Formats: sequence, structure tokens, C-alpha cells
Amino acid sequence: MIPSLLPEQALSELGRTEGGPDTLALLVRDQQMRRLLLLRAVLDAVEEADAEICPPVLRQRFRSDWALLEEADRAGEAEEPPGEGKGVRHSPARTQILYPLVGPWARGCLRALSTKTIPRTARQRRARSLRRELCYFSALAAAAAVRAGVSFSARLSAQDGMLALPSLGALGALGAIGDGDVEVVARDGRMTLRRRGEADVVVVVAEREAPTAFGTGLGPAPGAGFATWSAATAWKPVQLLPGLLPESVPVPLDDLDPHRTVDGGSRHQALSGPATLDEAARERWLTSWTGVRSILRLGGEHRVAEVATLLRCLVPLAPPAGHAAPDGGTGSCSGTRREAFGAVLSSTPPTPATFAATLVHEMQHAKLAALSDMVVLHREGAQERYFAPWRPDPRPYDGLLQGAYSHVALADFFQRCALAATVRPEQRSIAWGEHARYRAQVRMTLPVLAASTALTAQGRLLVARLTEECERMGEEPPPPGMQIRAEERVSSAHARWFRCRTPAE
Repeated sequence: MIPSLLPEQALSELGRTEGGPDTLALLVRDQQMRRLLLLRAVLDAVEEADAEICPPVLRQRFRSDWALLEEADRAGEAEEPPGEGKGVRHSPARTQILYPLVGPWARGCLRALSTKTIPRTARQRRARSLRRELCYFSALAAAAAVRAGVSFSARLSAQDGMLALPSLGALGALGAIGDGDVEVVARDGRMTLRRRGEADVVVVVAEREAPTAFGTGLGPAPGAGFATWSAATAWKPVQLLPGLLPESVPVPLDDLDPHRTVDGGSRHQALSGPATLDEAARERWLTSWTGVRSILRLGGEHRVAEVATLLRCLVPLAPPAGHAAPDGGTGSCSGTRREAFGAVLSSTPPTPATFAATLVHEMQHAKLAALSDMVVLHREGAQERYFAPWRPDPRPYDGLLQGAYSHVALADFFQRCALAATVRPEQRSIAWGEHARYRAQVRMTLPVLAASTALTAQGRLLVARLTEECERMGEEPPPPGMQIRAEERVSSAHARWFRCRTPAE
């Protein structure tokens, strides 16, 4: 764990599921530092790798790509703004490697470079895996150089019929060429992509106007602000959604990056696979995104601020199979990945209101995961034995804490929406119902969390603040009977869950 100082004030803010500018900036800076250290670990692992897994030619290619990345870093280097130094203006190279989806790549690369003794056949598979991972790094370095305006020529390797340049776009429809090489020549804001036997594809790269700093005092947002365009249909750009606030940068809607997919694990079992969007689907995303800001604001300016500060990438998912919505639609699903800080994965949001609630939910997971990287909150094991009112399966303690944290925020969000003067009566009723449901769930869960003897001092403070926040919401209750009915439903669900796990006599 990286040593860090977390002020009690910041922990208290996070315990209320909030976070002022300084607190959010602290989480972001810590995650950025971890990403830089992770990339350095990849460099060291490549240099130390067994030649059977990482042959000299592959190692030399990685060194060349690293040199291009360093050149891009020097070309776009910017000084830290004057003052207290809450954040730095990232060079294009730093911006590129801080893109959320680079995190899963770095983790996968380290797994492939592991020095653990394995059978020879497994070593061969690992060598093939490493080759794919380092091909991605070549594209990553090229994308950073393009952003920095560095002139270069490089030969990149397509994978699965597509050459993806992270956060910028992808060259597809490679046909019979398959996974062959593509020559990339970058100069004067243009990329020329050349394939043997095919017409050149010229891509224009332009930086969107972006502020030098926004609400949190951080510099330009990692992974955002550059748009690409080409007359060739083989090039597909990463769509940029408008900045949530006038002073914030665009948010990539990335349906192209090969590392956007979700690794297994119990937390992601309910998520569908990645989606590739057509124009109609992109338009639906844009429509929902356009209406998000005003709905988030109903739940408090702090909800707008945390999304504007933390969200760096949206990854579209396919509609979840077998999850029908009450209105007859296909339902929706969403999630975050701890190794991809700043990214939210979601199926196409049916409405701006649904999207706003999804973002509130997922930002809490991002905040708590970042906090857990900084401080130890508990020392409970991974045994799945706790009842979570929002899931049918037993949860480990950490999963219960994650769920309770996001549900306290949702209870607060919907209560504020219900109390807003501008909300229509039918919307107010829906918001009160959602508030009552989420508050009933966490009122049953928080005492279980607080009873753990494995909580650290920081964890105990966090749970205490969550409990205080939950009780504070009781000062402005929903219409008579609504909270009671919600609590009765939670109690009935708990009774059913308990009966299913109690052996019959």
C-alpha cells in the first residue's frame, strides 16, 4: 500500500457519501499516482522477463514504444499551476496512460509477465498473451504521440481484425489482412494509416476546447478532449459526449477499446458483455446524457460535482439477457471496475432519470474503492455469508459495505429529488418510493456492518457517518405508510433468505 495521509475531514465527507473539491481531488491524485507506478512496474517486468515469455525482439519493440511515450511526454510537458498545487496539467502522454481502460491492460500485462513457475505449455500461452498486450502498448504510445503533436512513423499490429488507438478510435474492416501490420504516419494533426493492397486512411485529430482547470483544481481530464474524423468508413472514432458542466471536458463513450470488457468475478456476474454502437444507439446515449445534469442537480450540487470530477469514460454494454424492465423493455445493468478508475460500464440508459441514478450509484463504488486503496477500512475475510437486501445471494463483508455505501447515497439522492420544488407530483411519488426502499435496505444493513470487530478506526468512522446520514434522512420522511411498507418488504425478503439457508429438520 502506498503511504498516504487522509484527513479526518475528508473521511467524514466520504462517510456522508459526499466529498468536497479537495477530497475528490485527493482520491483522483492518489489513483493517478498508482497508475504511474503500475506502468513503471510493467516496464521493470518486461526488462526482467524470461526470454521464453518475452523474446528479445518483443522487448526491443517495447523499449522503442516507451521511448516514443517519453518523447510525447516531453513534447507536451506543462508546469504545475501556481498556488497550492492541488493537481497538475498532464502532458498528452500522462493523459493517455491515465485513461481508465489502460488500467485493465496494465494488470493483464503484469499477469502475463509473472515470474511464477508454470508448465511449458502454459508458458507458451502466456507468451502469446504478452505479445497481444504489448501490441496494445504500441498503440497506446502512438495515441499519446498523436495527442502531443509528435511526428512519427510506426508499424502497429491489428488484433482480431481491428487496430484500436486507445481513446481515439479504431481502424476496422481489415478483411483478409486480419491481424497484420498497419503503418501509422503522424504529422501536422493527421494520421495516415497504410495497409498493403488497401487505400490509405487519413484521420484528422483535433483537440476539443478544454479548460486548464475545473472545479476540483485538477488539470485537463485524462482521456478526453481529442476528437478524430475521417472520410473513410473503415475508421470509427470514439464518440465524445459533451462535458457535464460548461467548464468540464467531454466524456468518451468508448465501444472500441479491447480492454473495456469485464473480467469474471462474482461482482460482475450480472453484467452483460460489451456493445458496439450504431448511430441510433449513439443518439440514445446522447439523449440520456443531455438530460442527466438537471436531474443530478435535483439531488444536490455535490452529485453533479462528483460525476464531473470522477467520470472519465463510459463503456456501453449490451442489454442484459433475461432482465425485463417493468415497462416491457429489456432492463439495464451497470458496474465499475476497480482497475479502471473513472470508467462506468452501463447498458444503454432508457431515460435521463435512470442514467442519473446509475451515475450516483456507480460514483459511490468508485469513491469507496479509491478510499479503500488509501486506508484499510476492515480486516474481514472474503466469506460470503451476509444478507444484502438488494441481492438474492449472500455477500462478503466488503461487498455488503460497498452496497450499503451506494444505497445510502441513492436514498439521499431520491429524498432530495422528492423534496425539490420543481418536481411534478408523479415524479415526486416515484422518488419517495425509491428513497423509502433504499433507506429501508440500509437501515437493516448498517447495524450488521457496525457490529464487526474487524473494522479499523477509519472503517468505524466511515460506518458511523453512514449511520448518521441514514438517521438524518428520517427527519423528512416520505408520505405516511410508505417507509413502513418498504421496511416490511425488506423484513419479508430477509425471512425468505434465512429460511432458504436453514436446513430442514
